[in-house]
Amino acid sequence: MSDELILGIDGGGSKVLVALANKSGGILRTALGGGVNPMDNAEWLTELERNIAPFRHERNLASVAAALPAYGEVSHLSRLQEAAIVKAFPATRTTILNDVDAAHLGAFAGRPGILLLSGTGSMAWARNAGGHLARAGGWGDVIGDEGSSYWIGRLALNLVSQSLDGRSQVTALADIIFRHLELDPADPMDALGGWVSGLEKPRSSIAALATLVDCAAQAGDQGAIGLIERAAEELAKHHKAIAEHCEAGTGWTYAGGTFSSTRLLDALERRLGKVAETPKLPPIGGALLAAAQNLGWPLDDGWLGHTAASAMAATAQSRM
Repeated sequence: MSDELILGIDGGGSKVLVALANKSGGILRTALGGGVNPMDNAEWLTELERNIAPFRHERNLASVAAALPAYGEVSHLSRLQEAAIVKAFPATRTTILNDVDAAHLGAFAGRPGILLLSGTGSMAWARNAGGHLARAGGWGDVIGDEGSSYWIGRLALNLVSQSLDGRSQVTALADIIFRHLELDPADPMDALGGWVSGLEKPRSSIAALATLVDCAAQAGDQGAIGLIERAAEELAKHHKAIAEHCEAGTGWTYAGGTFSSTRLLDALERRLGKVAETPKLPPIGGALLAAAQNLGWPLDDGWLGHTAASAMAATAQSRM
């Protein structure tokens, strides 16, 4: 077996996962850090460099694929991302791609399909039978990102404020969020306003509240259930906007931490009238697949299966 190694970098708004793998797809070592989205994180470059530094002088490293948020969307940021990867790996074959493109590549193992992403942000990404790409959404939290964890978290805060004011029905989310954040409910405006104003990373911190919304929805809270249903509706709009790019009957799948909510996935499947395909590889697996393609490695079902198991284990470990 060849001693060549590949490196996959899966960047996102909340975290970056770096994985070193051998030719069989087995992950040998990983690194996990904070978000590296240059659209909303002034420290993205420092965080990226810190997490790829342990792999810079890896012996036998032959190919690197960096899947990075906002790449190909904003030109001056894309140039900075390219420069960072080339600087870190000047003698190694490198590929840089959008993080959602890598997620799609992994989910469908390079085949046509529609990927609905909902993590800190949201987007739809499609590849048709001719290999042509299309996307919808992904405008960022100020302009869009409907159906994302951040969007759900922000609407949860809005719902809580309305509930506390008496402008809407009572929701269990108020107690759940105050307990989780260890806030004093005696003066809710001071407590919640103080929490929001003191956030160092507001986007990822507010996105994390989506997990609490899912918990409240599973417990039967109507306000939380309504937020999950609204998120599913927004993601269904993403699918509708991009479906015409693909052939009739093209399958769809999903990626992103928001889909840890089975309620969200069920609500989306109801709207689309079609069950989601199981992703072949998680997003870090998509980055490794792109790195392996750089070298022309034979990527058969055996490689995909081994890489999937190894990548899933690495992803699970990164959540602990």
